[in-house]
Amino acid sequence: MPADPELLAISRYYDRGLEQGRLAEPNGVLEFERTKEIILRYLPAPRSIVADIGGGPGRYALWLEQLGHRVLHRDLMPLHVQQLLQGAGGSQQIETAVADARQLDLATACADAVLLLGPLYHLERRHDRMRALAEALRVVRAGGPVFVAAISRWAPRVDGMLRERTYEAIPGIEAALHRIERTGRLPPLGPTAFCGYTHRPGQFRAELVASGFEIIDLVGVEGPAFFLDDLSERLADERARRVVFESARALERVPELLGISPHMLATVRGRSGR
Repeated sequence: MPADPELLAISRYYDRGLEQGRLAEPNGVLEFERTKEIILRYLPAPRSIVADIGGGPGRYALWLEQLGHRVLHRDLMPLHVQQLLQGAGGSQQIETAVADARQLDLATACADAVLLLGPLYHLERRHDRMRALAEALRVVRAGGPVFVAAISRWAPRVDGMLRERTYEAIPGIEAALHRIERTGRLPPLGPTAFCGYTHRPGQFRAELVASGFEIIDLVGVEGPAFFLDDLSERLADERARRVVFESARALERVPELLGISPHMLATVRGRSGR
């Protein structure tokens, strides 16, 4: 069987090992801290079982373990599983393995909550995204929360073109941008470039509902502060850091601004009677 070109592109990107440190960079810190804050609004009490699906090198898994939860971590990249095993230091509260979010090796209703923070933005085809959402719904107990992340349709333009000036490093990005915004598909624009899928807010809602979920909340994660050139300095200053996070909270549900954040985060649960 020929190799899946989508999987090969994802592997080339993550095999560089850079994901382990991404959330320690200024914009990653904003994403990580805000995501944790949003999750804590609905996360069950400590000593719950939390499935972290597509959990990368395990930053969230380690955080959940520190809170007192048992974590079932699964990721498609063997390198990420190895990195988590090294970081977990033999913790008995974290179980990790290589697995595909579309076909998990976990038992039905085995988790009190599920994190699905990466898979949707690496699945170009709608039926694959629906399979991943169906698996999350299957493994969470009835009524348990599922936290689902998506990349905004406008992140390549606002975060990439304006903030990172990707037009300087990637030839042809300006011509490709209109196609990306029309289709949502973000192809690898270099041999090891990020690739994936981007959502419009309304489309994100529709896919969640079609999968059998009730939407409890849907917010923009970073807000406009990700665009600041001096974000690192602001996060290091107590007052400026407070303003950054208060601004993100104040704007997180404004419909007209929902897609301005690079990431959207939905909190959902299975509809009664599923």
